[in-house]
Amino acid sequence: MELTSLDWVIVVVSLVLCYLPAVFYLRRATRNTAEFFTSGQAAPWWLVGTSMVATTFSTDTPNLVTDFVRTHGVSYNWVWWSFLLTGMATVFFYAQLWRRSKVLTDLQFYELRYSGRPAAFVRGFRAVYLGLFFNLMIMSTVTLAAVKIANVMLGWGRLETILITGTACVLFAAVSGLWGVLATDLVQFVLAMAGVTAAAYYSLHHPAVGGLSALLHKIDPKTLSLLPDFSDTSLTLSVLVIPLTVQWWSVWYPGAEPGGGSYIAQRILASKNERHAMGATLWFNVAHYALRPWPWIIVALCSILVFPTLADIQRAIPHVDPALVGNDLAYPAMLTLLPAGMRGLLVASLFAAYRSTMETHLNWGSSYLVIDFYQRFLAPGKSQRHYLWISRFLTAFLMLACGAFTLLLSTASEAFQLLLSIGAGTGLIYLLRWFWWRINAWSEISAMASSFLIGLGLFIAGKMGFHIPSHIGLLIVVAATSAIWITVTLLTAPTARETLVKFYRLVRPAGRGWLPVQAAAGVGGSPDSLPQMFLGWTLGITFVYAGLFGTGSFIYGNLLGGTIWLVLFVISAIGLIRLIPRLWAGTPTE
Repeated sequence: MELTSLDWVIVVVSLVLCYLPAVFYLRRATRNTAEFFTSGQAAPWWLVGTSMVATTFSTDTPNLVTDFVRTHGVSYNWVWWSFLLTGMATVFFYAQLWRRSKVLTDLQFYELRYSGRPAAFVRGFRAVYLGLFFNLMIMSTVTLAAVKIANVMLGWGRLETILITGTACVLFAAVSGLWGVLATDLVQFVLAMAGVTAAAYYSLHHPAVGGLSALLHKIDPKTLSLLPDFSDTSLTLSVLVIPLTVQWWSVWYPGAEPGGGSYIAQRILASKNERHAMGATLWFNVAHYALRPWPWIIVALCSILVFPTLADIQRAIPHVDPALVGNDLAYPAMLTLLPAGMRGLLVASLFAAYRSTMETHLNWGSSYLVIDFYQRFLAPGKSQRHYLWISRFLTAFLMLACGAFTLLLSTASEAFQLLLSIGAGTGLIYLLRWFWWRINAWSEISAMASSFLIGLGLFIAGKMGFHIPSHIGLLIVVAATSAIWITVTLLTAPTARETLVKFYRLVRPAGRGWLPVQAAAGVGGSPDSLPQMFLGWTLGITFVYAGLFGTGSFIYGNLLGGTIWLVLFVISAIGLIRLIPRLWAGTPTE
């Protein structure tokens, strides 16, 4: 794809607009690690929530959605749509608890909630595992998607793309801190949404498509369906039933963690107060699940008509290595057909999407390595200036390691899938540890160890020819891991009473799970109400799904279905408007 002078002007102007707001925060980010990693816990909800949305929109996201639609149909997106249940649980059950804890990273929670050496071990182990190894896997897959897109759209090679994009990310992330990331994410989100909307518009007007009405007549109704084919039991189980009943609460993955965690928790902790934390997380879920998917889906559907086969994609982008050509490349291939000016906007928006994700992971990963490992175990008591310089060094190190691993990623996909399976089955702990005093550090250690060993065993069995479908494997890991950690919890000593009392006084979770500790704490009951939380969770899920599927129904021309979803959307919106002030009644405003 050739970029005109107009395209390059748009790219340059867009990049300047992205970087400019962060300049105002450079001095503030250098005050201390609290400013660098959590923006001094003073960020407003709209900025925090938009940053969450921008982070989860990366270069690999539209490619992945395109692969889903072309391979299995629109309904396959339920594998991630189901995580709305997790996200809304974070909004109404956990956001205020995280902010109330006043920690700088979510890993500090372990020594706040648990006691003794087991608590320190969990914190240190997860700091290195998540901040370094797991984080590198995530960043490398995102960078590989950027490599593919740059190869298709700009003709850049793998090493060239890594050097250019990596340098841009690390120079910014190493000096701006979270304030800079939040500020640029706001601009990047607007830019990215403009880009994907333009891509959808021009894709619909391609001669092979002929507009929205023609698209809907030419595409197989099974591909358009929002629900999987129920005659295919295995597909229905793996795409719809298990994600909605088991996967959403049992699987840990950055951005969709049961109970909140990783960079979602980091953003929550950066919020001004509990109200802003809840508002930010609610806005994130609305934008992530209801606002963004349809422009990606429309481009993916159009690509089926423009590039029906992989051979058609290869002919459109002959300079790309045939080994890299797959259904995911249909998205960048569609972008090569855009007119001058729009190409520059798309290049700028995709680079913005890449930067927002990478800069968050660099800041988040280095926060774990600095605060939860280096400062906690290796060099306590140093100056803030010392820790800031270590943060910058580790930010650069993470980017270098990511670039090196991306060069080898084509041979490491199985290892990445294995890492994802390690967290399966641990999610129930992350939900219950806030509401049941009896869970201890050994609960988490046994869950991590068992999920790892069982996941590894299933992986080895598959390599030996004893293949187990992924959804069945998930059920096995979840059932076995849950049985093991619950047994270990009941057989081991509880967390020290003074630690539990201190935690309850600070966080004051709702429900009856802390009754044995509440009396000793002497602070009364919780300001939260579990029935109201469950009502908010239900209304929030209805509100977002109604927005998502109502939009889809109107796009498909289904006026009756769209009207029904619209009614549910309005009713749930009214319910949330009336409920949220009641949820906020006991929370501080400053």
